[in-house]
Amino acid sequence: MKYLSEYRDPEVAQRYLEEIKKTVTQPWTIMEVCGGQTHSLVKNGILNMLPKEVNMVHGPGCPVCVTPTSLIDKAIYLAEEKNVILCSFGDMLRVPGSGKSLLEAKADGADIRVLYSPLEAVKIAEQHPEREVVFFAVGFETTAPANALSVLHAERMGVHNYSILASHVLVPPAIRAVMSDPESKIQAFLAAGHVCTIMGTGEYHPLVAEYNIPMVVTGFEPIDLLQGILMTVKQLEAGEAKLENQYTRMVRPEGNQNAMDIISQVFEITDRTWRGMTNIPESGYQVKTAYADYDATKKFRVDIAEAPENPDCISGAIMKGLAKPNDCPNFGTKCTPERPLGAPMVSSEGACAAYYHFSGLLAEMET
Repeated sequence: MKYLSEYRDPEVAQRYLEEIKKTVTQPWTIMEVCGGQTHSLVKNGILNMLPKEVNMVHGPGCPVCVTPTSLIDKAIYLAEEKNVILCSFGDMLRVPGSGKSLLEAKADGADIRVLYSPLEAVKIAEQHPEREVVFFAVGFETTAPANALSVLHAERMGVHNYSILASHVLVPPAIRAVMSDPESKIQAFLAAGHVCTIMGTGEYHPLVAEYNIPMVVTGFEPIDLLQGILMTVKQLEAGEAKLENQYTRMVRPEGNQNAMDIISQVFEITDRTWRGMTNIPESGYQVKTAYADYDATKKFRVDIAEAPENPDCISGAIMKGLAKPNDCPNFGTKCTPERPLGAPMVSSEGACAAYYHFSGLLAEMET
């Protein structure tokens, strides 16, 4: 199929690899922001094929990974204490809270359901008017339109027993937080193509100028990533710092105006705590007061204290590009997908999960 085989062609990949090797003359550290890019790099063996001078580090672009412990605790509280039907995407279920995960709460009898769309949750609320239904709305700018649309749809349908527990986070403030860390050694970024499909590229020009770094908006297939890395290396070697768009088949500078209009109708920007990192100013979305009836935090007066992260988990260092999953002494031993210490080991976009399943490190550890 077009856009599958075309962007997985091994001969084209080899040509890009050879050009990268011919271009690079010194070590460079490049962060791919998105967890989907991380999984593609690891699963397709690209990290092992790149020249040693190109050091790819993995960023905070996994929304499940950065969802704070206290928010998991809030979701569990709603399901167990408020007797709501809690709906969520599947990769949230194993993420540990301060005491248990959603999966453990489900095993204990809470009504927790895995869905593929928030509109399904609205449908469940229609079918069960006697129950409150809450959708755990986690994600970057990419999923915000669908979650906002579910609120508008519920209002239009007169469904008043539906609300969302919102924890949307934004990519540009996260990049600024990563670059502001005094320990950061990142010299360039591969920006997340799906986020830019929604929001466009305008927010990234100030980051390029402020930190004097190359930034290339990149897709997720092997050829996308290799071309994006080549474009980045060429800038670094030439001493340039500009924003380029490799993902032109999907990303337009202006973004998707309809999607942005829906976001701005329901959500407003707020400060947000990032798991393993810090409280980043103006880095998230919260439900506007006009839609407070659909905001689970306000509707149920949820007040759960911030909980400390597991001290044995180094996910914060991994998501800031200061460490890699195999730098963690607990990787694959005390921390596994079945018994995770942190979210990156269980999220479908988590760097630790990518290394665990696809890197071959476990086989090396066993020999």
